[in-house]
Order: sequence, then structure tokens, then C-alpha cells
Amino acid sequence: MPECPGCHGTEVVNNGHIHNGKQRFKCQHCGRQFVEHPSKKVIDAATRALIDRLLLERISLASIAHAAQVSEPWLQDYVNKKYAGVPRQV
Repeated sequence: MPECPGCHGTEVVNNGHIHNGKQRFKCQHCGRQFVEHPSKKVIDAATRALIDRLLLERISLASIAHAAQVSEPWLQDYVNKKYAGVPRQV
């Protein structure tokens, strides 16, 4: 069994699977849930710049996600954060 990345405890039990079938674990000491070898994809600055340009072209979010090879939920969250940062004027 892997050790907990939070508290480095060794009291870890299986806790189901994530959406792609990887085993999920839960630490009995701190309660943290984790995957042994996560495959988090970092979106680089060049891809974010491409997404910003595509958003100005009024292309659908599904098309932008497909073209930039990012997930639709990540893209929606990115757009919401960008929209929240725009100053409001009447």
C-alpha cells in the first residue's frame, strides 16, 4: 500500500476507483483520499493564450475544448474566473 501524501501515514485502505479506473485510497489517520500516481495535466501559458484568442472569436466552448485539448469542465471554470475578473461598468 502507498503512504499518504498528506500525513505520510501507512494506515491506508482501498476506497473505490476514480472515473478512469485507477484505484483510490483513503488514509485512516487523516482521512485524505488520493490516487497513487495522479496524472494531472498542467495547462501551459501558450494554451491559455490560444484559448483567450478563441474566446474572442465567439466559438462554442465545446469546440474550443476540442481544439485546445482541454476538458470542458476545466474550460468552463477558466472562463468563469476570467469573467469574474472583468470590471463591471454601467
